[in-house]
Amino acid sequence: MKKHNFSAGPCILPQEVMQKASEAVLELDGIGLSLIEISHRSKEFVDIMEKARSLALELLGLEGKGYQALFLQGGASTQFLMAAYNMLENKAGYVNTGTWSLKAIKEARLFGDVVEVASSQDHNFNYIPRGYGIPNDLDYLHLTSNNTIFGTQIKEFPKTDVPLVCDMSSDIFSRQLDFSKFDIFYAGAQKNMGPAGTTLVVIREEALGKVTRKIPSMLDYSVHISKDSMFNTPPVFAVYVSMLTMQWLKDLGGIAAIEEINEKKANLIYSEIDLNPVFSGFAAKKDRSNMNATFTITDETLKDIFDEKCKEAGINGINGHRSVGGYRASMYNALSLESVGVLVDIMSEMEKKG
Repeated sequence: MKKHNFSAGPCILPQEVMQKASEAVLELDGIGLSLIEISHRSKEFVDIMEKARSLALELLGLEGKGYQALFLQGGASTQFLMAAYNMLENKAGYVNTGTWSLKAIKEARLFGDVVEVASSQDHNFNYIPRGYGIPNDLDYLHLTSNNTIFGTQIKEFPKTDVPLVCDMSSDIFSRQLDFSKFDIFYAGAQKNMGPAGTTLVVIREEALGKVTRKIPSMLDYSVHISKDSMFNTPPVFAVYVSMLTMQWLKDLGGIAAIEEINEKKANLIYSEIDLNPVFSGFAAKKDRSNMNATFTITDETLKDIFDEKCKEAGINGINGHRSVGGYRASMYNALSLESVGVLVDIMSEMEKKG
């Protein structure tokens, strides 16, 4: 039985992408070689990398606007370091909305003064701060667009003349934004784009070259741009599958089309959470994530029954993070509305037992 995969990451992928990727592992496009044994300098893979980079900018509406798309390694965790290495000369501001923000702050403090301009830690990160002041002398302001653990998402980004850097790992390509507001944003592929192993980094070229420190080649965005995202051997499989997923999204109608589907999924599950006394949402309603719905069960005596029903229905990966407890339904782009409906039907049944 095919399971309904609500895992927070690595993510569910479109079935047609899985099929094409599995075929390519055996043989890529009839060339007599597997995708994972060809040279990364071969025409076949150079074409894949160029298409992946081009598709990313096209989907984001950034073609011809002075941006470069890179596929790097080390996950978003390495970008916590690289963003500061390349951008932080004197002082940077960070909005602390959870675990990943805290990790980014820790890395940035190695390079300069870090100001926590706002935080939601006082309520265990169940909301997004608003109305905070942004110092005008910051080298950049760092945000985390979506928080997988706590189920919150920034719905409106701050208006400021300060350069914006954003970790979009768990909601990249899921909703329409004016991406030209950002100087750098990055996303680990494994949340909403492909398998673990590569990270999309989108950079406004004019944002670089502002720091005086010497940057090691592997951590220098300018070096990776100059080498067309192949300064070192890239993660061939992860880039290929990310390319396939972006092509799937383009064929679907792009970000506008998937945003409409994602809103339907989110509305379905949050309506059940709000109407069903057996469940309680964790995140503040106005800040709820369309990617990760976090909730708890109000009657612990029903937990085992609910867990068993989910197991019988083939529902996978809904246990909440230990920081929150309860449950977390991750509804990334490739998760169907049908899968969300299966979970909601079980939740509805639980009301009769409550």
